[in-house]
Amino acid sequence: MRPKNQNRRIALIFFYGTLLVLGLVLIMTALNRNLQFYYHPSEVLAAGFKPESQKYKIGGTVVPGSLETLEDLTIQFSIVDFVEEGMSFQNNASEIIVSYKGVLPDLFAENEITIVTGMMTQTNLFLADEVLAKHDENYKPVELK
Repeated sequence: MRPKNQNRRIALIFFYGTLLVLGLVLIMTALNRNLQFYYHPSEVLAAGFKPESQKYKIGGTVVPGSLETLEDLTIQFSIVDFVEEGMSFQNNASEIIVSYKGVLPDLFAENEITIVTGMMTQTNLFLADEVLAKHDENYKPVELK
């Protein structure tokens, strides 16, 4: 027969082990729910997302000259797969037109990277609920620019 202290010690180890596993499961569930992936415009067009079927994110470069403001403060612009400096935007088959009603972020600009959240409404028209602007991680004071 086991001593009383040994039974208590085994019960405590089992209790704390269960708490640890439960805590890890809760943390992993929260992290999984908060991870946000985005698709490239070419992936969206290739996959053929059905209009208004689901909400997802698209990340790409804003095409220069595509930004226009329509009546009732609706803003439209086109995005394509990420384009590096010096590359051409011409003849890009992965262009998606984004329609957004609201105020754009301060860092939003043409020829810059953006991530939009929303859903497809037509073959290449994306209705955005949220527009995020990506900025360069290197800080440069105004005097040096």
